Amino acid sequence: MKMDHQCSQVMMFRRKLRNKLDPMRYEHSLSVSFTCMNLAMRYGCDVDKAELAGLLHDCGKRFPDDIILKKCLKHGIAVTEEEKKALAVLHARYGAWLAEHKYHIEDQEILDAIACHTTGKPDMTVLDKILYIADYIEPRRYKAENLKEIRRMAYEDLDQTMYAILDGTLEYLKKKGGTIDSMTVQAYEYFAERVRKI
Repeated sequence: MKMDHQCSQVMMFRRKLRNKLDPMRYEHSLSVSFTCMNLAMRYGCDVDKAELAGLLHDCGKRFPDDIILKKCLKHGIAVTEEEKKALAVLHARYGAWLAEHKYHIEDQEILDAIACHTTGKPDMTVLDKILYIADYIEPRRYKAENLKEIRRMAYEDLDQTMYAILDGTLEYLKKKGGTIDSMTVQAYEYFAERVRKI
C-alpha cells in the first residue's frame, strides 16, 4: 500500500513539474531523482525520501534569480546579504519553501536537503549529501573536468566526494570572480577536516 501511495505521489509531482519547469530542467530533475535513489540504495538511506528530494530539488528554479529573490522576500524566507550577491544559490531555499507549501512535503529531512543543495553546509545528513552529490554527478551533467573521477568516488565515500566537489566549486568561483557564499566555505572547511581525519 505504501508503495502505491509513493508511486502515485511521485507521478503527480512529475506531472506538475513537467508543466512548471522548462524541458531540460525537468529532465535534470528526473535524472537527479534516479541518481539519488541509486546512491540511497548504496548507502542504506531511505529510497523514497531520496526520490522526492531529487525530484523536487529544483522546483524553485522556474523563475530568473531576481524574481526568486522577490518571491523569497514576499514569503518571509530569510535571505542573507551574501545570498543577495550570489543569487544563484537562492533557488534552493525557495524550492524548500515551495516543496513544503505547494507540494505539501512535511518531512523536514527532505526539506532540509533541498534547502542546502546549492551550498552544502557543515554536518550534513546522509540525505543532504546524497542530493548535493547527485545534483553534480547525474548522467546528463558533462561540464565538470573531473566528473568521471567524482562519479566513481560517489559510490565509495560521501565525505571524500563532498570535499572534492566543494574544493572544485570554490576553485571555479575564484577563477570566475563570482561571489562565494560563506555557507559553501563553511561546508568546505568542515569536509576538509573530516577528510584529514580519515
